[in-house]
Amino acid sequence: MKTFVSALMMLMLMLAAASQSARADEVAERGRYLSVAADCVACHTSPKQGKPYAGGYAIASPLGEIWASNITPSKSHGIGLYSEDDFAKAVRGGVRKDGAHLYPAMPYTSYAKLTDEDIHALYTYFMKEVAPVDEEAHATELPFPFSIRQSMAVWNLLFLDKETFKPDAGKSAQWNRGAYLVEGLAHCSSCHSPRGLMMQEVGGKAFAGGSLGDWYAPNITSHPTSGIGGWSDVELAQYLKTGRVAGKAQAGGGMAEAVSNSLSKLQDEDIAAIVAYLRTVPAVADPDATRAAFAWGDAAATPGEQPVRGTGAALASGGVLYSGLCASCHGSRGEGSRDGYYPSLVHNTTVGMTRPQNLIATIIGGVDRDVHGEHALMPHFSKGSFVQDLSDADIAAVATYVRTQFGPGDQVTEAQVALTRAGGEKPLLAKIARLWLPMLIVAVLALVGVLLLVRRAWKKRKDRRAAA
Repeated sequence: MKTFVSALMMLMLMLAAASQSARADEVAERGRYLSVAADCVACHTSPKQGKPYAGGYAIASPLGEIWASNITPSKSHGIGLYSEDDFAKAVRGGVRKDGAHLYPAMPYTSYAKLTDEDIHALYTYFMKEVAPVDEEAHATELPFPFSIRQSMAVWNLLFLDKETFKPDAGKSAQWNRGAYLVEGLAHCSSCHSPRGLMMQEVGGKAFAGGSLGDWYAPNITSHPTSGIGGWSDVELAQYLKTGRVAGKAQAGGGMAEAVSNSLSKLQDEDIAAIVAYLRTVPAVADPDATRAAFAWGDAAATPGEQPVRGTGAALASGGVLYSGLCASCHGSRGEGSRDGYYPSLVHNTTVGMTRPQNLIATIIGGVDRDVHGEHALMPHFSKGSFVQDLSDADIAAVATYVRTQFGPGDQVTEAQVALTRAGGEKPLLAKIARLWLPMLIVAVLALVGVLLLVRRAWKKRKDRRAAA
């Protein structure tokens, strides 16, 4: 009898252990999925055959390159010594275990909305399932004064909302899931919202579009002309899952990375939830948008609606370049290939946006997107191109031709190309910062001068007293 009881107890203990292990596996798997939704691998893995989550990716910010850190469970170079509370403070508060502040290129301002349950699942995944990599990631070295990380404490006091996501009881479960993904895990506003003087997101214009250096994240509010109001639910879902929709858009730059690494791997119900939420984002109009970006093209234009402001010489040279370098893929009339692999330039948001920035960036940097085994590749036309290295004048000419034939018809200048090639327009804060060091030097010299004058006056007064 005792033997039977002992065996039964042993069996119960084994079943309990197995059940506990299964629950732990479920939590870790949930954490893996959450890490995909948050697109952690895109920034924390070097694009040059780097080891997963070991860092080595440079995030181009207007203030300088910010290098992603090693977030593997390495105890020497990663987060292996982080407690779950340390992990939560870093992810949601932007503060490392050693007390140093992170820059908001790591979107902790969005991750602040993550629930405790999801933080636990993420922590479990990174600590149990990610392989430790004992390699030091490249250190971020921003110019003064941005190199003073402690200044982020003040920035956080001003701009960091620490409140976790609270479901809206008046909305559907699908809407709430979409809000949690868009506002939190997927951190869409980090790219698609304009930034203010202190590089904070401008709340009143959330999702109205934002500059990402050489690329521009477009308006994704519900506005029918300026945003995505003219897209169907099916088209939006297809774009998020594949990065392309015929007659609408092709993902490039950071969006191509987001689709490849994150959005294409989400469950269909989560994609549907994102679409449902985006439908309700308050519309923000772009005063320069006279029609939706995808609506430009021969079929959408009526006589006289496409002004040709490019010079004859620019159009002629651009036409020659287009014929020699672009027409073989995109077609002589911009129609693209029949199977859609080479996209049409007619009804193409990159071509029809109010600004030519993304068209220029595409020509300079190309497109490299791999989704579900389908590799979309457009060669770049900058230094090292296996096709041809185009000058600023050449790119301006071919972009002018494309915008004139298939888009709003404006002229692209060499200066615009040079600016995009250099990383895009610098924000006012960065411009002001360039003057801080000279101003500091002038202030120090002025202070030294004043002190010398005071000292001289004091010496003269002392000498007069001595003479008296």
